[in-house]
Amino acid sequence: MPIPAHQDRAEPAVRSGRTRPGLPALLLGLPAALFALITWQVVADGPLVGVDEDVSRALIRPDRLSEVLADLGNVQVAVPVLAAALGYVVLRTRGDGRRWAAVAAAALLMALVPALIVPLKELTDRPGTPAVPPGTGYYPSGHTGTAAVAYGSAALLLLPRLATPLARRALAGVCAVLVLGASYGLVRRGYHWPLDVVASWCLCAVLLSSLWLFLRSGPGPERDRAPS
Repeated sequence: MPIPAHQDRAEPAVRSGRTRPGLPALLLGLPAALFALITWQVVADGPLVGVDEDVSRALIRPDRLSEVLADLGNVQVAVPVLAAALGYVVLRTRGDGRRWAAVAAAALLMALVPALIVPLKELTDRPGTPAVPPGTGYYPSGHTGTAAVAYGSAALLLLPRLATPLARRALAGVCAVLVLGASYGLVRRGYHWPLDVVASWCLCAVLLSSLWLFLRSGPGPERDRAPS
């Protein structure tokens, strides 16, 4: 029996709202495995640490710009951006329990950053670069984690509410620039070794992927228009 044309056109839109099989394992497993590898190298003082130190020496050039970029990862800068996004979503979703759950999930993700990173800093006890006062507890980078989760969560919540692909791409681009800018500033200024930053990327990739999968699960606009 032939399928009516309007049904044939609608079906891809229905399929597009589903998560591809195996994608959650890839999104969560790959960065988690990379984070475990980097952490092992840092704790064991493996060969990757030597490469990391060489890269750091080549990149460190403390200046005013690197200081400003590093500040993008400060709690006082990044968290208010997330709070503004959460407030906007709350005002636009009165009575929508599903979207309230999304707001709560993003807030919980932000709270998880120090809860995960602080114990890891104590466990690894990694010293800082020559550009900072003597001390330990620099791995992984808390400022990178704050920037990635704050800006990333804000983007994930706001993307489904933008009407055009161009606007969504612009928001995603701004989010990427903020996170990469903060990461570059931290390494350039010498606040962190490059591996400190990369490890935080991996950790936050797991957290943000979990939020993205949550937004795509269940019925409603959060799933139907969640960015792929």
